[in-house]
Amino acid sequence: MPQTVFTASEYERRIEQTKERMRERELDALVIADPANMNYLSGYDGWSFYVHQAVIITQDRDEPVWVGRGQDANGARATTWLAEESIRSYSDDHVQSPYDLHPMDFFAEVLEDLDVDEGRIGLEMDAYYFTAKSYLRLQKNLSKAEFEDTTLLVNWVRVTKSEQELDYMREAARISENAMVAGLDAIEEGVPESEAARAIYNALIDGTEDYGGDYPSIVPLMPSGDHTGTPHLTWTDRPFERGDPVIIELSGCRHRYHSPLARTTYVGDPPQEMQDRMEIVVEGVNAALDVAEPGVTCERVEKAWRNVIQKYDLEKEERIGYSMGLGYPPDWGEHTASLRPGDETVLEENMTFHMIPGLWFDDFGVELSETFRVTSNGAEVLADFPQKLFST
Repeated sequence: MPQTVFTASEYERRIEQTKERMRERELDALVIADPANMNYLSGYDGWSFYVHQAVIITQDRDEPVWVGRGQDANGARATTWLAEESIRSYSDDHVQSPYDLHPMDFFAEVLEDLDVDEGRIGLEMDAYYFTAKSYLRLQKNLSKAEFEDTTLLVNWVRVTKSEQELDYMREAARISENAMVAGLDAIEEGVPESEAARAIYNALIDGTEDYGGDYPSIVPLMPSGDHTGTPHLTWTDRPFERGDPVIIELSGCRHRYHSPLARTTYVGDPPQEMQDRMEIVVEGVNAALDVAEPGVTCERVEKAWRNVIQKYDLEKEERIGYSMGLGYPPDWGEHTASLRPGDETVLEENMTFHMIPGLWFDDFGVELSETFRVTSNGAEVLADFPQKLFST
C-alpha cells in the first residue's frame, strides 16, 4: 500500500539521512515514538498513537523495526513497506496493564534482540506520545544502555520536502480552499457555530472531484465574537450574532500532509477599525513573503513583518510562523524552524512554512495565514484564496 504514496527509494533516502545524523551523534539505535516520524520512515498510518508504539532504527539494519500493540500489527502490514521480521508486537495485557506490565518491557526485549541493549540509544524525550514512565521503564530494563535525547533528530530531516511531498501539500491546499469557502458560506446571523463546523468538516473529508481528504491534525479553530482575541478556541452551539467577528483556521490533509489556511469574516458590516487592521496584516504577510528565499534566516522573514506593523505603532510578541507539513494530532507543526526573532535557521529550497501573523486585541482579533514553499528565488503560496476581511 505505501508504494502508492511514496516510492521505496524515497523511504531509503529518508532512512539514510536519519542514519547520517545518528552517526554524527554516535548513536547505535533510535527509538522513534512521534507518529509523524514513524510515518515518515516506515509509512505506518493508523489511529493507534494512544498506546505505546515506535519504530526503531539501528545502524546495521536496512529497514526500521515497527513495534506496537498486537492488534495494530496488521495495520503495519497494510501500510508499511517493512518485511514481516521487522514487525514486532506486544500482547494486550501490556495495554494499561494492572499486572505491572508495560509496553517498554517488550521494547527492551526488542532492543536486546537487535543487539543494541548496551549501546547509545536515542529517545524522543519531548515527543507527545513518549511518556516519563516509558523512559523510566527503559532505564530499568536496559541498565547498561546510554540514553540520549534525540527529540527533533528526525524532525530536522523532514524539514526539506521532496517533490512528491510538495504535490500532496498542494493537493491539501485545494481541500483547504474548498473548506474555507464552505465555512464562510455557512456563517450567518442565527446559524449555530456547530453548523459552520459541520460544513467545514464535510468539505475537508469530501476533498475535491479527484481525491478525498484525510482527518487534519488540528480541528477547525473558530473563535467568534469577543473571543476572536483568543486564537485557539473551537466552536459551540451558540448562534452567530450580528456584529460578530469570526476567525476560521483549518487545513486540508492529503496522505497526512497539510496546508493550513486562516481567514477572518464578520457577521454584518465590519467596522472601519477592523478593516484597517486586516489591511495591515495583509501588508505585513506579503512583505514577509517577499523576502522569503534560500539563504535568508527565519528571523529576517519575521523582521519584514515587524517593520510593517511598527509603522502603525503595533507590536506582536508571538512567532508568526513555523515549519510544517506531515502531521498527526495534536498538531501539524514540525517543531523545528520558527519565524521569530532569534531563529537563525537559514531557509533552503523546498522548506515549507505556515505563516500566521494574527493581531489579537482585547475586544477582537484579525487573522490571515498562508502556507508557502521556499523556491529557488522566492516563496510559492500554496493556496489561491483572497487576502481580505470577509463579511456576511
